[in-house]
Amino acid sequence: MINKDPSVNIAIPELPKEIAGLKDIALNLWWTWNPEGKNLFKMINPYLWKESHHNPIAMLKNMSQKELERIVKDESIMRAYSFAYNSFKIYMEDKNIYADEPLPIAYFCAEYGLHHSVPIYSGGLGFLAGDILKESSDMGLPMVGIGFMYPNGYVRQVMSADGWQNGAEEPIEKDVAPIERVLDKEGKHFTIKVPFIDPVVYASVWKINVGRVTLYLLDTDIEQNDPWDRAISSRLYTPDINQRLRQQIVLGIGGYRVLEELGIEYSILHLNEGHPAFALFERIRSFIEKEKLSLEDAIEKVKQTSVFTTHTPLQAATDVYSFDMISNAFKDYWQALGMSKEQFMGLGINPDNPSAGFNMTVFGINMCNNRNAVSKKHCKVASDIWSHVLPKNNKGKPAIDYVTNGVHIPTWLNDELYEIINEKFRDKWKQIQDIFLSWTFVDDIEDKKVWEFSQYYKNLMVNYIRDKIRMRYAKDGIDPAVAMAEGVLLDPDILTIGFARRMAAYKRPDLILSDLDRLEKILTNKERPVQIIFAGKAHPADIEGKKILQHIFKTAQETRFAGRIAFVEDYGENVAKYLLHGVDIWLNNPQLPLEACGTSGMKASINGTLHLSTLDGWWPEGYNEKNGWAFGEEPSDNVKDANELYDLLEKEIIPLYYSVNDEGYSPKWVAMKKEAIKSVAPKFSARRMMKDYLKKFYIPISNKLK
Repeated sequence: MINKDPSVNIAIPELPKEIAGLKDIALNLWWTWNPEGKNLFKMINPYLWKESHHNPIAMLKNMSQKELERIVKDESIMRAYSFAYNSFKIYMEDKNIYADEPLPIAYFCAEYGLHHSVPIYSGGLGFLAGDILKESSDMGLPMVGIGFMYPNGYVRQVMSADGWQNGAEEPIEKDVAPIERVLDKEGKHFTIKVPFIDPVVYASVWKINVGRVTLYLLDTDIEQNDPWDRAISSRLYTPDINQRLRQQIVLGIGGYRVLEELGIEYSILHLNEGHPAFALFERIRSFIEKEKLSLEDAIEKVKQTSVFTTHTPLQAATDVYSFDMISNAFKDYWQALGMSKEQFMGLGINPDNPSAGFNMTVFGINMCNNRNAVSKKHCKVASDIWSHVLPKNNKGKPAIDYVTNGVHIPTWLNDELYEIINEKFRDKWKQIQDIFLSWTFVDDIEDKKVWEFSQYYKNLMVNYIRDKIRMRYAKDGIDPAVAMAEGVLLDPDILTIGFARRMAAYKRPDLILSDLDRLEKILTNKERPVQIIFAGKAHPADIEGKKILQHIFKTAQETRFAGRIAFVEDYGENVAKYLLHGVDIWLNNPQLPLEACGTSGMKASINGTLHLSTLDGWWPEGYNEKNGWAFGEEPSDNVKDANELYDLLEKEIIPLYYSVNDEGYSPKWVAMKKEAIKSVAPKFSARRMMKDYLKKFYIPISNKLK
């Protein structure tokens, strides 16, 4: 059915044979977390590399044959090419660490944060999924991913002069992105028919190479579909409830069918949140048809071999569909499975509110005996809010366990630290990154050098922000007040606080703006000035989030703050890296206990950026009183929390930062930076996270199947 030699991306020009391997590297996101790959493309043409927004396919497309032939004659580039290409080949050909374990894993998620050239993510859930694929590749875990293409991406944020978030179209340029068409045996774009949607809906299939892991993406924006159906996969998290149901049917049921028709066998189904949970119904069908199991035995096997990860700390945040909607979509399905309507609907009914409809999280909990929250605290929260759904007797194991999220360190670590650790351990450090002792090398780095790293990345960040403003000015012009609000007056030499995440009310983005008079004194202190950089998008349908964002933007325009408050437009993976590496303090103040995990603080800490956060999500596990600061109590009180935040800044944080010695740096501040790296990197690495999934779920499930 499927052509084993799928077409390459048509945008890549014919390359001289001496550098033909550039195509292979460009079409595999391996280069995004391996400096030898990034540095090679940057060396080939620094200008085009910058203009292409670090997209090697777009860069190569814009190079003439004469330029490509010049590369072959450049000895330094050819040495870099040889090193990068051979490193890539060795990586791809390395034997899987877990090759002897029968545990191929199908990982389903609604979004993946992999690289800004593929904008199919909205935030933390997507970056977590992307990091899981990358770490699985590094570890040699046999995993395959399923997601959506989203031709129109999520939302490109454009701020108006009055601070209102406007959404602009940002279609994915499929032929200049690191994606490939999957072809059928006739050389045509492989397309599936998605069952149980009337009229018939089709989805074409694309793939992204994530190291040794393949991610398959479904796309309904094809000619076979009617306009309404073409829009099913158009945009991430559509607010239209009918379209969202259809989207989740395509993701779950269509995604399952893709793996079946590709002939990809796996033993474990891992659902990241409830969006793709309809795949569980397909799994029941498959076991009945292929293994000739009874309905009861098929359901039991699905429960035993499926993993459900929940991220929400609120019942109200789950997807719930009316019984009429589910009945219209699945009226033929439960009959095909041999189920009654009551039995089918019962799998998704919330006992706390049985008339509400079919709840996707309840469905995931009921159909997966292997369930996990994403931090220790979140496990308690999830256990409480779903206590009426979770089984009372779970055969000696927790009804819901936890695997605290981690971050893919090679992706998020700044280049300076990456180079230092690579020099000390070579590539072996990736195998021992979750061991505390492997990070004690940080103590050997000169204090002044650590401080200089921070200043270097702060300068890069400020220059990047100013460059964004310059490009906007060159394209459309810009009001001076908007330029000030977006950071044109930022100073790379002063203490910088960063707040960057989704603009949602429970995250309290504007908590630090609670007392503007007090804040003004803090920011404009002549001897010890401070600046704050905000970034983040509100969901297109979240009016409250947009109003909070507008408040921040308008405050940044006030002249009394002297340009010391800035909002960076269009937050994404690229902006995140500049901020994570460049700010001094990473501020996080969600309303307790509504932060399930919050991986951005981990990414900051592994780079020595100090975390200042309420004790929610991962921070209760990470905070040791020497690697950052904690404030606030449960239940959260905005007035008390804001005052405690101001007190911490005025009495402890600002004086500590500016307590510099004769060499121009603060030794105690540097000591905290080192402690942050040493304490957070091993414990909150994606390597540790995936080992936890192996220990708690994947291997036990695999052992039962032997």
